[in-house]
Amino acid sequence: MAKKYNVKLTFNARKDLEHIFFYIAEDSLNNAHNFILELEQKIYSLDTMSERFALISENVFFCTNYRQIIHNKYRVIYKISGESVYIMRVVHGAKLIAL
Repeated sequence: MAKKYNVKLTFNARKDLEHIFFYIAEDSLNNAHNFILELEQKIYSLDTMSERFALISENVFFCTNYRQIIHNKYRVIYKISGESVYIMRVVHGAKLIAL
């Protein structure tokens, strides 16, 4: 049986999702709703096999072990700690991450 993790969004990750929603909603409320739902499905799929996604290249600079999920043009940056997965940020792939 696969290990189960508690997936937790940080304050910054929640704000990131909110900004993404409103940005997309400027063009289409329906697209914004669907995009966030798809993104949340990927995020909460981290409750099992959280290690399956790649480590981020910035780990060298931050001395971290963060991983990422790619969804369209966005990166979901997360860390695994004990029984939990913490979603740190959700950023556009063209932006540098600020943790």
